[in-house]
Amino acid sequence: MTLPPDLHDGLLQSIPSMRAFAISLTGNIDQADDLVQEAMVRGLTYINQFQPGTNIQAWLFTILRNQFHTFYRKRRREVEDPDGGIAARLAVPPEQDGRVDVEDLKAALAQLPVVQREALLLVGPQGFSYEEAAAICGARIGTIKSRVNRARTRLAELLGIESPDDIGADRVVKATIFNETYTR
Repeated sequence: MTLPPDLHDGLLQSIPSMRAFAISLTGNIDQADDLVQEAMVRGLTYINQFQPGTNIQAWLFTILRNQFHTFYRKRRREVEDPDGGIAARLAVPPEQDGRVDVEDLKAALAQLPVVQREALLLVGPQGFSYEEAAAICGARIGTIKSRVNRARTRLAELLGIESPDDIGADRVVKATIFNETYTR
């Protein structure tokens, strides 16, 4: 793209003033240089919107200022994390692992005897007490405790789990297999 000489000269002559303005806005020379560069790129990209006869420097300063405010708004929502420490603490387990775990759990539950499965599901993810589960199933509390214990042992075998630390972070799965409290 070839620019008219006066427009070309106006762009080049604006750079030192834009840089000084950008440094005063950012307080950082590197960020200021990036801001000036971005403003110049945008200015050249949208040069067809520049009104000939108006002040090119004022137009570029407006672009620079708008870029700064856009960058500043984004930066307020971002957290600097150069070593990745914060990101590591905020990591979320991938969804696909949870789905695979749930599918494995469904398959293992299907292999349990119905009476064990219902007792386990009532006490585990449904959160009923042994007494409530016994009333629902029409069985004694000791029978429900025994069914739940056998179901948990068999599920752990089927899933190859030796301790609660061996399963994913899914609270429902942990509550089902191990006698942990599950809250919705």
